[in-house]
Amino acid sequence: MSLKNKVAVVTGGGSGIGLSVVKRLLEEGASVAVNDVNEDSAREGLSTLSDTQGDFVFIKGDVSDAADCKSLIEAAAGEFGGVDILVNNAGLQHVAPLTEFPEERWEHLLGVMLSGAFYCTKYAIAQMISRGGGKIINMSSIYGLTGVKYKAAYVTAKHGLIGLTKAAALECAEHNITVNAVCPSFVRTPLVEKQLDEQARVHGIDREEVIEKVILADTPVKRLLEPEEVADLCVYLMSESAKNITGATIPIDLGHTAK
Repeated sequence: MSLKNKVAVVTGGGSGIGLSVVKRLLEEGASVAVNDVNEDSAREGLSTLSDTQGDFVFIKGDVSDAADCKSLIEAAAGEFGGVDILVNNAGLQHVAPLTEFPEERWEHLLGVMLSGAFYCTKYAIAQMISRGGGKIINMSSIYGLTGVKYKAAYVTAKHGLIGLTKAAALECAEHNITVNAVCPSFVRTPLVEKQLDEQARVHGIDREEVIEKVILADTPVKRLLEPEEVADLCVYLMSESAKNITGATIPIDLGHTAK
């Protein structure tokens, strides 16, 4: 599934799933513009990629800001000559009951995960058309397909990403651009590690009980996904082998949504 001579942009690429996607892209020969708002932690994560093949550049930016998204796409194209692949991966979480959910956190989460994906997609499409096509991957979630308590903003944003995926796939089809959404269950990332503490506080139980009774309660296969497993699916969707897959919502969830 060689991606040699392809140029990719990965938002939230400094850790977790995003970092694993960056690594796989580099291994397949792509050049990668890595975006993250947390420069120090991102550079620490990217320092582990020094022995991989391929070129990458770090571009700091807040994807909830349209101007930052425009600058990100323009910088990637300026560095590598264009953009062929976009992975809208940037995400964050806040856990609270609806009646206590801070309004500024609601706006921030939707800004990063939904508006940010829209902005980056909007500006990347022109670059992809000029290069004869492209691939857009939106990182949704099992909670883009189902609901869960105490995560109203996250669930709303991830559902919205699936709607954006379908609309963009229809508009982009004539330009040889595929757009798909990937929906992982819980992945072993810093975001999930943080959630364990937040869920323990909300539910009044300890971390081990959170994993057993909350995180994996409705998952038939009782384990967390590894970031590399999600990255492998993303790379497949970027490849020529997946050229006929567009507008799809693809769970990778250990059977979570089978019930």
